[in-house]
Amino acid sequence: MNITKLKYILELASSKSMREAAARLFVSQPALSAGIKEIEEETGIILFERNNKGISLTDAGREFITYAKKAVAQYEILEDRYLSRDSDKERFSVSTQHYNFAIKAFTEVIKNTDPDKFIFNIHETKTAEVLSDVRDLKSEVGVISFSGANESLYKKLFKDYRLVFTPLMVCETYIYVWKDHELAGRKEISIEELKGYTCVSFDQSDESNLYLTEEAMADYDFDKMVRSDDRATSMEIIAELGGYSIGSGMLSGENVILKGLVAIKLKEQDPLLIGYITRKGSVMSEYGKAYVDELLKYKSKECD
Repeated sequence: MNITKLKYILELASSKSMREAAARLFVSQPALSAGIKEIEEETGIILFERNNKGISLTDAGREFITYAKKAVAQYEILEDRYLSRDSDKERFSVSTQHYNFAIKAFTEVIKNTDPDKFIFNIHETKTAEVLSDVRDLKSEVGVISFSGANESLYKKLFKDYRLVFTPLMVCETYIYVWKDHELAGRKEISIEELKGYTCVSFDQSDESNLYLTEEAMADYDFDKMVRSDDRATSMEIIAELGGYSIGSGMLSGENVILKGLVAIKLKEQDPLLIGYITRKGSVMSEYGKAYVDELLKYKSKECD
């Protein structure tokens, strides 16, 4: 078993067919098939079921790839830090849900520390990936939020992943509509009044991760829903369909236009607790400490 073959398995697991996976890996289908078969023989388990509909993971395969992902991620970190031509450069990585203040804090670290050579990464990504990135040391700090509806799940994940959560702020719930929307002049609105409009939600890409949403009202049954994993696309859909999204309103306060969107306070409040996570017992770098210092500037009295 080696890293290359583990990468074969991960690629095939995320592909629709052997042909697609082989094309992505730039290998022949026989080479890919042989690599998968070698690991199945070595481990004594069947990773994939093959039928006329294609290839799918077995139960054993699904369990196997959870460990394979960790192994490959750790190897890539080592490879990037010690074996690449950029090994002499300073490194720092952050993973975050979709929050502008997290990006602002990241840029402030670069401006304030001003290293001579560096490769810094900021991953604006899905909730599950923020958690796993910090757990697997891909990122030193993660920024996440959750509401009362999924608080118990997050606390369990923090314990299982050996993560430490530090709260920064509690934010009320707002909806966002385009600036020329017929509701744009409202100061407050009920979720029932929105039934005729399309809700645009950030796509977590996995039904099992429904309660890892970064949005309030996660358990509400929306009649009309569009899921998008790109913010620019979401804004265009909101504008074109006259729809709305649900957010924290943390950068809005009163009704203001934020990049073309207007925030309206939701009557049914589902406050979000926003904070940052670090890996328990890890030693924070100079840049990690600087980033946390920037995040703490946003800390509210409610979280003291």
